[in-house]
Amino acid sequence: MITTLHIKNIGIIDDIIIDLNKGLNVLTGETGAGKTLIVDSLGIIAGGRFSKEMIRKGQNVSFVELGLYLPENPNAIDGNIIVSREINTAGKNLCKINGRLVTVNELKNFMKNIIDIHGQYDNQTLMDTEFHTKYLDKFIGENIKKTKDTYLELYNEYVELKNRLKNNYGDEIEKQRKLDLLKYQQKEIKAANLKPSEDEQLEEKRKIIMSSEKVAESLNTVSNNLEGTIIDVINDSIRSLEKIEDVNDKYNKKLIELKNVYYEVQEIARDIYSMKEDVYFDESERNQIEERLDEIYSLKRKYGNTIEEILEYKERLEQEIDKIENLDEENKKIKERINEIEEKMNVLCEEIKIQRTKNAKILNGKINVELEQLEMKNARFNAKIIDDNEFGINGKCHVEFVISTNLGEEEKKLNKIASGGEMSRIMLAIKTVLSDIDEVPVLIFDEIDTGISGKAANAVGEKLKKIAKKHQVLIVTHLATIAAQGEFNYYIYKEVKENKTNTKIKLLNEEETIKEIARIASGDITEISLSHARELRKKRVAWAKQNKKAFTYWVF
Repeated sequence: MITTLHIKNIGIIDDIIIDLNKGLNVLTGETGAGKTLIVDSLGIIAGGRFSKEMIRKGQNVSFVELGLYLPENPNAIDGNIIVSREINTAGKNLCKINGRLVTVNELKNFMKNIIDIHGQYDNQTLMDTEFHTKYLDKFIGENIKKTKDTYLELYNEYVELKNRLKNNYGDEIEKQRKLDLLKYQQKEIKAANLKPSEDEQLEEKRKIIMSSEKVAESLNTVSNNLEGTIIDVINDSIRSLEKIEDVNDKYNKKLIELKNVYYEVQEIARDIYSMKEDVYFDESERNQIEERLDEIYSLKRKYGNTIEEILEYKERLEQEIDKIENLDEENKKIKERINEIEEKMNVLCEEIKIQRTKNAKILNGKINVELEQLEMKNARFNAKIIDDNEFGINGKCHVEFVISTNLGEEEKKLNKIASGGEMSRIMLAIKTVLSDIDEVPVLIFDEIDTGISGKAANAVGEKLKKIAKKHQVLIVTHLATIAAQGEFNYYIYKEVKENKTNTKIKLLNEEETIKEIARIASGDITEISLSHARELRKKRVAWAKQNKKAFTYWVF
């Protein structure tokens, strides 16, 4: 149950904290006071949609927090859970469960098992077809539980065997396709005849060869220059100086120096030539190395980052090929067991379907009686049994709740019902019948009194009291007959302070409750309306005495 609701900066709500109680909590107040905003806030904390226009004018952040008492919930700490959601003007959400950050979807999935909001929201579990089969089976009870338990044991084994068969390539076409692929990969790696560290050795060789090519080219250029143009030029220069060496000693000295240069250049030329001859460069070998490295790199892209990894992959390929080629016997046994299980499950599925079909009629009858009492005499509820093609967790059929609200109309899914008030009464009828088995602890009804009065209103009140025996119920109402049924009545009103309108809420005592019922009934508080209100409360008290268990509360 909800123990505390804290709302901040939503619409005209500035900052309010509401302490709620077990049983039937009734919210009333004048139009525009903020009742809808409270329901909206509950929808927000339940993971519903939020528009940034809902943020209070002048504020940047809206905040909703719930204090929950759920002693059997695994998330509870000493039975308590704190759930919060903060939304800023940029649309950023900050959701927490007991201080732990969660996504909006995680919050929604958590809260859908705690709160049902009936009216303008679509997040209640009864709208979700996933829960319909569960509800009917719980309604049936022990008569179907044993059969389902036996079926589920077989189904779990069936799923496991199916997965094993899939992993074992139980499908012959898939098996052959996989085998062909593995053998192709094995052949490709085997054909390459890879050796450990071969790529590293080839890289080193290529580096040497590439360097040799560069050295050979440079030495060849130097040798050609020295043996050609430079030596010839120096030799010509010597001959020219020899003609004038007797003219002056200085010419003779330069001739001697030039001859020394000539001999040195000749010596260098011989050395360079010798170096050039010693350099090894084979272009064809280089091409072979490049081709081999390209082959290795291609295999690396497919099978591993190193030759060692490729060879390890090859070993795994050979193991997988061996496994697949020897699976026929194992797969044969698995298929035989699957066939056995399918035969047993088909029998159980038929029993489950018979039980569901039989009890769906009973459930339909009970809910349709409730709808008639709620002044929806022409409505026809139907828990449809729908066959499935495959085995599933629910057998080979599932349940889907549908309804026709008027004579001659076709059946529709519950989430296709347009009227909020109509939907609320449908949900109320279903919840009344299923109240003993429904595990969602908090029910919130908005607009449930739309378009009803008199007998229908009395019927709604009676059913709310019945549901409140097993659930915490919050209802927003404009009808005195429903408000009079409240175990805890809250008055929502507006207060203007410093030119700003704020929503306020007050838990009413008995006398204040009577006055509020009188106001709702007639619009004014008069002796006549007060007398009428007291009569309505007396009826509630009389009913409470007959049903004492309905009015036991948790104390905090």
